[in-house]
Amino acid sequence: MAELLESVDFAVAAFRHDGDWVVQELAHDLEADVAVLSHALGRFSEDAGALAFVGLDDDFFVILRVSAGRTRVLLSDISAADEWELAASTIDFLGLPFPEDDDDQVPAGDLDLLGDLGLPALELELMLDDPDLYPEEVLSDVARRIGFGELFDDAVGLTTA
Repeated sequence: MAELLESVDFAVAAFRHDGDWVVQELAHDLEADVAVLSHALGRFSEDAGALAFVGLDDDFFVILRVSAGRTRVLLSDISAADEWELAASTIDFLGLPFPEDDDDQVPAGDLDLLGDLGLPALELELMLDDPDLYPEEVLSDVARRIGFGELFDDAVGLTTA
């Protein structure tokens, strides 16, 4: 498995506080697996819960949502589980079989985890279909759709001065 800490492009938590979205960088030692991320998000959880957006090696991302004690997760590329600890942890958490070497680059997990926040599964699936977009570009669009795009862009360095 590739070294996680050197390959994390970004890891942020997004949550509502007093009705407003807050985006905060997560410590890089939290991205090791789904259980650790889920536990860390529990401290931010309020009405709609908390989200984690983690991008690795300009290659794939994980969205994790903790709400009402329930963890939901989406991996943008199932084939990443061959090389990346976080992706393998996601596959394990989802109870899916480990991907074969020749498996396609398809998402795995809960495509509707953001449905109640204004991003239905079908629309999220369409956003994941563009192989030319980097993880931060897809997640910037996702964040914009659910109400914290500018905050996400600032947190991950997509905002130009």
